[in-house]
Amino acid sequence: MPDTVIKAENLGKSYIIGHQEEIGGGYLALREVLVHNIKNFWHKTKDIIQGNPIIQGSTREDFWALKDVSFEIQRGEAVGIIGRNGAGKSTLLKILSRITEPSAGRVTIKGRVASLLEVGTGFHPELTGRENIYLNGSILGMTRIEIKRNFDEIVSFSGVEKFLDTPVKRYSSGMYVRLAFAVAAHLEPEILVIDEVLAVGDAEFQKKCLGKMGEVASEGRTVLVVSHNMGAILNLCQNTILLNQGKLIKAGNTEEVVRYYLASNNKKDEVSAWNEPEKAPGNKIFRLHAVRINSDGAYKTDVAIDKDIQIEVEYWILQPGTISHTSIHLLDKLGTVVLASTNFPSASIKPDQWFDKPHPVGLFKTSCTIPANFLNEGIYSIHVILLSNKGADEVFVKDVTSFTVYETGEMRKEYTGVWIGVVRPKLAWKTELLNSSKEPGKIERN
Repeated sequence: MPDTVIKAENLGKSYIIGHQEEIGGGYLALREVLVHNIKNFWHKTKDIIQGNPIIQGSTREDFWALKDVSFEIQRGEAVGIIGRNGAGKSTLLKILSRITEPSAGRVTIKGRVASLLEVGTGFHPELTGRENIYLNGSILGMTRIEIKRNFDEIVSFSGVEKFLDTPVKRYSSGMYVRLAFAVAAHLEPEILVIDEVLAVGDAEFQKKCLGKMGEVASEGRTVLVVSHNMGAILNLCQNTILLNQGKLIKAGNTEEVVRYYLASNNKKDEVSAWNEPEKAPGNKIFRLHAVRINSDGAYKTDVAIDKDIQIEVEYWILQPGTISHTSIHLLDKLGTVVLASTNFPSASIKPDQWFDKPHPVGLFKTSCTIPANFLNEGIYSIHVILLSNKGADEVFVKDVTSFTVYETGEMRKEYTGVWIGVVRPKLAWKTELLNSSKEPGKIERN
């Protein structure tokens, strides 16, 4: 039977925000100014008397950071929480960590919760690292015996041995988060809640953290992690919750939820174009006009894996005699650069006819082709770089457009599941019989 440790039912959290009301047009009478200021003063006085937070502004609005969010999390699950900035992820973690109360609905939690929501939460800057381990452990509800039993492991994991007796106010943000994570992860909570603070650490420490969170989950404890790093979410979490503008959009299998989230972020027109040079990205030398994905004779954002992909870049040259170079960066769904290409000549490829030649003022199109059966299925985005021969006045436009490579089914005849890697080329293979024998131990190579 499933063992539910967290159950949220119609969870909501609202805040009152203020807006400054415009009064009148250009000229204001003294009476209007006095009435407006008296109204603001009355609102603030009433807030103080009622014990409410003081809200700046003359008009007020209820803002729902979370609304009607319901889900269940089982013991031993590693669950990711993803979404854009402002989606309500941190608000949800604060409710689950009992830092703030929900405005609507209810949440039931079974077990001791250890949370790491902000760098240095629960640390006293004047105390040393050693003292803060005991302080933070006590805040998390641990006994002194538990802290002492895990003390050496915490220090070793955090890597701050040399600075253990130094006040933490002198720690860097990376040292802060390493020590804070080490305390939260090693003091045996039933539920471990981690916000995006791991982004502060270096790559090696992030790898250690992911390993530790996986270890915690494998021991039957529950892990909740908020991250913008989709690679970390895919590697760590079996299930994921997607939030957007305070609402739960999708929950379930991590791969499906991440794919849905990335696809929703990459919905763009077949052509990213600017018709007016003065409004287009660029400078006094270049202006970007359009970037298109052409495949099988049409502009599209969904490309079959067995078709060539032509990336077309159109740009204006605004100064006569400009010698320009064009480059692209292709990025996968995790933001990793898969390849970079430029129109520099190559001995094995026919050179670009305009390479290193002065350009007249006008609209130009340059293109390159990614061969069929090269990229793996997935979502890709494009950065475009325009550069003069002097290396100055660079125009670097990120995420100009994106496209999705989809599997046609040809390679699925003998293989199921998602192919690993960012490229999936068709390579020529050859198998030869070197010698034959009924007794493998007596096989000799000719």
